[in-house]
Amino acid sequence: MSTNFSEYIQAFEKTLKSVFHERDDINKFSSQRGLPPLVMREVMSGNPLSVAIPENYGGRGIKVKECLGILASAAYESLPLSLTFGINIGLFLEPVAKYANEIVKKDIFQRFLTKQNMGGLMITEPDHGSGALNMQTSFTEKDDRFHIKGTKHWQGLTGLADYWLITSRHQKQDGQLGRDIDFFICDVTQKNQQVVVEEYYDNLGLYMIPYGKNKLDLQIPKNFKLNPETTGIKMMLDILHRSRMQFPGMGLGFIKRLMDEALNQCKNRIVGGKSLISYDQVQFQISKIQSAFTICSAFCSRSSTKSSIENDLSADGIEANSVKTIVTDLMQESAQTLVQLSGAKGYRLSHIGGRGIVDSRPFQIFEGANEMLYTQISEMVIKLMKKKKEFNLFQFLKNFDLTSKASEFFKKQTNFSLNTDLPQRKLVDLGRAIGRIVSAGLVIDLAEKGFRKDLIENCLSSLQQDISNLIYSYHNSSKISSVDEYQDGSSWLEFS
Repeated sequence: MSTNFSEYIQAFEKTLKSVFHERDDINKFSSQRGLPPLVMREVMSGNPLSVAIPENYGGRGIKVKECLGILASAAYESLPLSLTFGINIGLFLEPVAKYANEIVKKDIFQRFLTKQNMGGLMITEPDHGSGALNMQTSFTEKDDRFHIKGTKHWQGLTGLADYWLITSRHQKQDGQLGRDIDFFICDVTQKNQQVVVEEYYDNLGLYMIPYGKNKLDLQIPKNFKLNPETTGIKMMLDILHRSRMQFPGMGLGFIKRLMDEALNQCKNRIVGGKSLISYDQVQFQISKIQSAFTICSAFCSRSSTKSSIENDLSADGIEANSVKTIVTDLMQESAQTLVQLSGAKGYRLSHIGGRGIVDSRPFQIFEGANEMLYTQISEMVIKLMKKKKEFNLFQFLKNFDLTSKASEFFKKQTNFSLNTDLPQRKLVDLGRAIGRIVSAGLVIDLAEKGFRKDLIENCLSSLQQDISNLIYSYHNSSKISSVDEYQDGSSWLEFS
């Protein structure tokens, strides 16, 4: 495909505008389950998923910049549509392009290009959410086929995807499951590869995307197993880290839409004889959304050079976790802000703000709950500090690649000796702060490339404020814990 990308993306955006605004109403679609097939067919008419297909198979070449561009343009109109693309790109097409047997790639990519097929990923199980290494889905090998049995749930595109990447552990002869994880490509159109949907979930948001519980009893041909470069666990980390580093594409388009809506609302809404935007608190709230937009822009720029399938991202946990957590927190915060600025009309499913709250909320949970990922950031940093025998946080950040440029901005807050034996709540606080310092470093990189100066300065000031609050919380010695047997003596009626 030789079309210039700027022309390609403009044509795609024109299609979205035509489908969602001129002929139909995206607000109407977004309050109903699923998306009408005719609408989806038109959205897919320009082959937006071709950005994640190699050129030698008829695609646009898996350029990260183009993948993020498609995600951002889709998210500006519909976050669920962008997530649908994100699932296909980050969790199916890119892993297939990197790890699948050459024999099976051609047919898969052709079906995506000519038949608008879709693919998803199955990792999560009812009894093992974030604990992927404990999954119980198992496989045995016989007669050049892998027999997979198990139950998966909360897979985006349940009952809709034509292909699935399925994670499983090898069942040994004694019935025990191996420690490593393998990935298999399931083609639901083939005999003995049908995924049985036992239940569709009533997901709170993201109505366009079906989720549910899937029963697996599959016979997968030998060629349809992914080939890791070392271990399956490292392959899984590479896939998940690359996917997390594409969240900024979805986040950018979504936040840009919220920012535009907020500016339009506040310029035109008159309260007390003057426009909302003239109020100081409103200025502050809009500046926070603009800061989020700037951070997502910085992440997109970084991911464009970092997260190509040619690179092994399995060891890049600090960066990938920082990107995923910060972007998704900013998405939720920005949606909450728009609803606040919009007043009563924002609290509707048919309003981009109200809908944005429930649509962006699960982003903080799936692919690793943010509290867990913040904890991991802290644990990885502490491990590096112990290895370098450097326990002053500022000195460590000053010499750490991801934070070296930003470290001076936060010297006052971070110039202390870190206790390496921390309770989880402190690890979360610390991880939140480190993630934002990583963000600041990438914002500075973006500034050096010529990004708008006033947005950069506002963003860094906002991050400084956030990090100061988080470091204060980290230092706070409060040890509040839950009260299990709270019933006795806790009814106000007895004391009134």
